[in-house]
Amino acid sequence: MSEFAAIRSRAEQRKGGARALERLLPKPLSEKQFRALGNDRVLATMCRVINQAGFNWTVINNKWPEFEEAFFGFSLARLTTLAPEEWEAYRQDRRIVRHWPKIQALRDNVFFVMEHAAEHGSFAKFMATFPPSQQVELLKYLKKHGFVLSRDVVTAIRDAGHEVAETPTSQRDLRRIQDVFNAWHEESGLPYSHMSRIAAFSIGENIDLGYLQSEYAKFDKA
Repeated sequence: MSEFAAIRSRAEQRKGGARALERLLPKPLSEKQFRALGNDRVLATMCRVINQAGFNWTVINNKWPEFEEAFFGFSLARLTTLAPEEWEAYRQDRRIVRHWPKIQALRDNVFFVMEHAAEHGSFAKFMATFPPSQQVELLKYLKKHGFVLSRDVVTAIRDAGHEVAETPTSQRDLRRIQDVFNAWHEESGLPYSHMSRIAAFSIGENIDLGYLQSEYAKFDKA
């Protein structure tokens, strides 16, 4: 069995079969749909991922309408007008996770997104300048702004026999990870988003299928 086929087979066994695994995979956007993403939705996704890191996904998903309310629907025009004391006030706002580094990350990302949107027309159009086969370049660019590869994805890559650090940060490791994904894509023909999720499902804690389906459904509707 080829490398990614073995990973996929293991993920199917862990998640109850091929059809069950398919239901857990995201529906990739077309390039046109991706480029049409609003800056507010990109910023909201950044905020959501940051807040889910090290936290219970159910709590974040259930509170998400309150996040949207607290941060004005992630409107760049509104958030860029907030004074320092207004950002500080979020430390007492029960609608969100009152963790100052996460609040600071959103504040910083507001201006990061705005800067690149102004140059490229939108932040999605900026990201679209990096094709899937060159995602390592985007990862290197975003690394300074808090990008972290999924632990389970990295573990799956290491388990397949590829020598990368447990916490890959070097250009060598990122390039090797890109090469692995490019090879998997050639082998499977799957979208990169599907391959990364299948890899994560193939190893580590095997979270209940029903729970995953409900959590991903909430995320996709947001």
